Amino acid sequence: MSMHMKKYIKGAIIGLSLIGLTLTSSPAAEAANHKFVMSYIYFGHPDKYIEAVNQTNGSLDMVSPSYFDLNPDGSLQLTAALDKNFIAAMHQEGMKVVPFLSNHWDRNVGIAAMNNKEALVKQIAKAIETYNLDGVNVDIENITGKEKDAFTQFVQMLRAAIPAQKEVSVAVAANPEGWEGDWFGSFDYAALGKASDYLMFMTYDESYEGSDPGPVSSLPFVEKSIQQALKYVPSEKIVIGIPFYGRYWKSDGSIKGLGIQNTVVDQLVQKYGGKKVFDENSQSAKASFVIPAGDPGTSVHGKKLTAGSYTVWYENDRSIQAKLSLVQKYDLKGAGNWSLNEEADSIWDYYTAWINNSTFRDIIGHWAESSIQFVSDKGWMTGTASNLFQPNSSLSRAQAAAVLVRMTGATLDQRSSTSLYWDVPANHWAAADIRIAKQEGMIGGRADGSFGPNQPVTREELAVMLSRVLELTPSTSGTLKFSDVGRDRWSAEAIRSLADYGIISGYKDGTFRPKQAVTRAEMAAMMQSVDKLN
Repeated sequence: MSMHMKKYIKGAIIGLSLIGLTLTSSPAAEAANHKFVMSYIYFGHPDKYIEAVNQTNGSLDMVSPSYFDLNPDGSLQLTAALDKNFIAAMHQEGMKVVPFLSNHWDRNVGIAAMNNKEALVKQIAKAIETYNLDGVNVDIENITGKEKDAFTQFVQMLRAAIPAQKEVSVAVAANPEGWEGDWFGSFDYAALGKASDYLMFMTYDESYEGSDPGPVSSLPFVEKSIQQALKYVPSEKIVIGIPFYGRYWKSDGSIKGLGIQNTVVDQLVQKYGGKKVFDENSQSAKASFVIPAGDPGTSVHGKKLTAGSYTVWYENDRSIQAKLSLVQKYDLKGAGNWSLNEEADSIWDYYTAWINNSTFRDIIGHWAESSIQFVSDKGWMTGTASNLFQPNSSLSRAQAAAVLVRMTGATLDQRSSTSLYWDVPANHWAAADIRIAKQEGMIGGRADGSFGPNQPVTREELAVMLSRVLELTPSTSGTLKFSDVGRDRWSAEAIRSLADYGIISGYKDGTFRPKQAVTRAEMAAMMQSVDKLN
């Protein structure tokens, strides 16, 4: 027996992450393909900001906290959230801190800032230097076309006053229809794009406070906004905004489109026995629930939700992934999020993979989604086509051989006289893996000397393969774990042993169904269970 198999449980798992390096692109290529990710921080206590960032699993390149506000006279106001310890902690992690400058939708304050731009620019530049910040994100909203030139000049002045290695970026309205009236007229997209490092298009609030119920950020709305933006700004300077919030409406009309955290929606649906659906046309999530009379209610952003029927449009993993796919489709700079502390934690498990187009679009919501992503990250299993995994397709014997070889890291002994099977030509995609699997005794051939590379693997065949690879101690319980696996079955010992270790399981009716074909999703789940043995 080879050393690969003898040492697998004790040591091979520890080193398997290294195997993936030979199966993926080079570090230089990955860096070139990396898409920028930033997130605003507005809600939550500053003492918890580090904890919130840590939960993103290293997905962020930059955070934009609410440090720069404006006084009524248009001068800079440093907020109470400004924290030198947080800035230092982010820099320690290699992350930039670029606070956003906001008038919080107050038109008069925004206009005052434009009339005070010379002094304001000096104050911002000084604050960036004093607190070792990495630039400024300008988020002045709800001024008008009358201030368009002044706003452009303000950004140009910031760029001239702030060191070149520091960031100057601008949050601008998404404009899918090319509107020029109201606050849309304040943005000279082309000029702002030239003056800044990038524009963060706020591709949300398609439905807003006071509007009729509808998605906050439908996929068609986001895509059309990108297409419109590309008329004025190069793709490498476009960042799209992903909402980590939804909006809710009460059926009696007393509440119309107030904001709600994505993470709170599931809590409300569960608490009140509500319903969730996914709207295919908008690629958005929708929920409904009823708060009964006499219920103490729930507070959302400080507002008490009283008895009545509610409709919520919000974002879930599937809708966010759909929007992030547009970053690759149009080769944009990246995506920004409004705002940290409102999202469902699960998105950070896959956010980096989604925005860099390195996951599979047919596994979202699948029962084995996490297992499939796990084996993909390990390099043990690959997709069947671009962004497709086909989780419910049967696993072929050739695929099984390839997965087991990748998992163990086994290589061909050049002194080996192991030959291929007569039905596996030398140019078969899995020929090398099949030969190695034969050499290691992982998979046996058929009585007629064939291998059957395209034949599906049955559940009992895979159990025997895994038992051979792991060299598990035979089960001594003697217990018949499954009603359809007798003691005299050729695969019984392997099935019992793997069940003892929690690697395989049966069905609710107590059967194992040994002759049933294994799906690719089931293989992924078993591989993740194998990894946990360590």
